[in-house]
Amino acid sequence: MKYLLDTDHLSILQRQAGQDYINLSTHMARHPLSDFAVSTVTFHEQILGSHAYINRARNLNDVVKGYAMMARLVSDFKVLPLVSFDTGAAMAFERLQSQRIQIAKMDARIAAIALFRRLILLTRNYRDFGKVAGLSIEDWTV
Repeated sequence: MKYLLDTDHLSILQRQAGQDYINLSTHMARHPLSDFAVSTVTFHEQILGSHAYINRARNLNDVVKGYAMMARLVSDFKVLPLVSFDTGAAMAFERLQSQRIQIAKMDARIAAIALFRRLILLTRNYRDFGKVAGLSIEDWTV
């Protein structure tokens, strides 16, 4: 395992459309699938998105669509290894918090996982993740 997909890169793969998808999937095809992982934090973010969609639903069709989205997530997350926010990542997260870096909590947790496991984070979010010293980040959508 070498690369951790941030939520934005995973979402692009799930949409399977557009130039970002073409660039990302082409780049990923140069590597074995075993080089990639996703985090439990990304799973959490995507489940929260499905949950919000269901809660905003104005009719039963939207509720059905929301639950279908959630079921699709479970299938998607069976493809790549899932890296947990474990004790080591929690310690890295605490170090990040002590540095008072202005970054969203979920992003800090993803960064902590990548730092602790020495993984390269694949993301378009250089603005936030670029603030984290020692974090290797790459954008494969360009």
